[in-house]
Amino acid sequence: MSTPLEIAFQGVEKSRALEAKIAERMVRLEKHFDRMTYARVVVAAHRHSHKGRIYQIKIEIGIPDHAPVVVTHEPEVSHAREDLLTAIREAFDATLRRLDDTAARLSGTAKAERGRRRPSRKRTSAEGTEPDTAPDESERS
Repeated sequence: MSTPLEIAFQGVEKSRALEAKIAERMVRLEKHFDRMTYARVVVAAHRHSHKGRIYQIKIEIGIPDHAPVVVTHEPEVSHAREDLLTAIREAFDATLRRLDDTAARLSGTAKAERGRRRPSRKRTSAEGTEPDTAPDESERS
């Protein structure tokens, strides 16, 4: 992996297994989008009185000449007791989707599809000109 990766843990014990899982997912992202300049992943755990531990994953990816892509995964209330590996997986899946959108925007394909040509609006006599009507083939003879 050529992209520098910084991993920070807040309220979660640092483990080689978690670092390896995050590095593995970053390699997949880098294969998918190779223009990353840096990557920072923050794994945080918050204690909730009724829900137990709630994990928050924040992924920040630098892109040259553009604002960084930042994805923060916060589990919904119904999934508050989410497993840490599940939270990491969902955060990286969301990051992959966001990078797909960014890559399409950077390459111009999204803009080309979004800006499809609309049919021209015909002017009516109320706008001051007659609508453009060409004689049919049958009317010319």
